[in-house]
Parts: sequence; structure tokens; C-alpha cells
Amino acid sequence: MFVITTPTGQIGGQVVDRVLDAGHPVRLIARDPGRLSPEVRERVEVVQGSHTDPRVLMAAFAGAEGVFWVIPPDHRTVDLERHYLDPTRSACEALVANGVDRVVSVSTMGRGIEKNAGHLSAAHAAEELIAATGVKSRALRPPFFMENLLRQVDAIKSRGTFFLPSDRDGTLALVATRDIAARGAELLLDGSWSGQGGAPVVSPDSLTPDGMAEVVSEVLERTVRYQQLPLDAYKSMMLDNGASEASAQGVADMAVAQNEGAYDEEHRTARPSPTGFRQWCEEVLRPAVLA
Repeated sequence: MFVITTPTGQIGGQVVDRVLDAGHPVRLIARDPGRLSPEVRERVEVVQGSHTDPRVLMAAFAGAEGVFWVIPPDHRTVDLERHYLDPTRSACEALVANGVDRVVSVSTMGRGIEKNAGHLSAAHAAEELIAATGVKSRALRPPFFMENLLRQVDAIKSRGTFFLPSDRDGTLALVATRDIAARGAELLLDGSWSGQGGAPVVSPDSLTPDGMAEVVSEVLERTVRYQQLPLDAYKSMMLDNGASEASAQGVADMAVAQNEGAYDEEHRTARPSPTGFRQWCEEVLRPAVLA
């Protein structure tokens, strides 16, 4: 039995499909089981509730061979560290109490991010909590999600622009969520590994934001430009869109760490995943823009 959290999320949902396709029994933690597709719902066991509830975690992890653990984003959180660490502490207690063999979690790529790197620091701290339990663990370490650009489809359509706080002449490590899910499912189903460690997941690309804009332009057959936003403007935009001060500041701090090269070492040395940025633009971004 494999337990999967965030089964309706962009990574968790793809892990569910892969584990089911491999023929294994699956138990899901779902706050709202009605959001699951009928095809998935009839093939899984569901524990209704939140990953933040220790009782739900203890019940869900009972008898589990492996757990796929994700802290979903909450742009309204008032305490970024607690958002990541409180449920992870409860998960750690449930992993140990139930004798779970292995856990695969979603963390983040980055070196030197232990402090002052916003969401990166919080994710790293959660990864360390899991490793400290002694349970076999692998932390997936992705960089910037290609899917983040889907939030800017309207700007790409109407203005021919996408914008980030990333330095325009600095390489931005990228990954498609399909590759994160594929690696996560692979590790979850493989009982041969041991110990604790990280698993960087990154595309084969080495692109600056301007280079990304060139690829987007070629795929969409229209000019699309990159606009670098100052950090204060980017933070203000997030606040205007309903993010809490803690979350918006966390993203701003994360952007500083990215611009200062937090991803660079693992980006150079990680085994590349299959999906390149051009392929993702052709298969995902272009249909979204043309819809």
C-alpha cells in the first residue's frame, strides 16, 4: 500500500496515475474526495481529511509501505516556516509509529538555502526533519516549475510578455512537473534503495529568461518578451493578488537566492530529466495560449 498526499495537485495527481498504472494499491489523503476523478475514486482507498491533522496522518499511514509527501502551497499563510514544518513533524511521528519503510517528499533544489531564502529555506528544513527520523527517504529537489508560466497565459496572449524577478542574463534552472512525478513514482515503487538523500530533478535546458522568451516566441509563432520585475514590484503584485505578507516575502527572498545562484551547483551536476522547455511549450503552453 502506498499513501499519496495532494492527490489533486499538479504533482501528486500525476504520481497517483503512475502508481495505479503500475498495479499497486493506493490510499489517498484528500480534504475533498469529490475533486477526485471517478476513474481514480473507484480504484483507491480514501482517508478524508487534511495533511495538517495528526490523526488523519496516523490513520492514513497505518500499514503503508511507502508515502509520497508534499506540502501544498498556501499563499495566505501567516507563518511560512510553520506551514511547512508543523504538518511535517506530524508526518514524521506517523511514519515512525507505523513503521513505514520509505518516504519520497517534494523539497527544493538549492545550496546555501538554510536561512533567508523564503520558501526554499522552509522546504529544506522540512526535508531535514524527515531525514532525521531515520526512515528511508528521498527528497525530490526541483527548481523553477515550467508550469508557473501557465499563470501568465493572459499576459502572454494580450501583451506578448511574461515577467519574473529573475535576472534576465542569469540561467534559470527549469523542470516540468511530469518529470518530478515520474521520478517520485519511480522512487516510491523501488524498494531497493536505502538511507536518506536528495534527488535533484531538472530539465536538460540551460536557458536565461530571455532565452526562454525566444523559445516561447518560436513555438507560438509570435513575439513574446521577458520583463524583469523589481522585487518590490513583484511582491506588491502578489499582495494585490491576495497573498499574505509572509508568503509574498518568502517568494521575494526565494527570488534573491535564485538570482544569487542557489540552483547552480545541482543544475550543473544533476542527471537531466527528459522534458525540455521547447517540448513543454509545444505540448502544454501552446494549447493553453490557443484555448
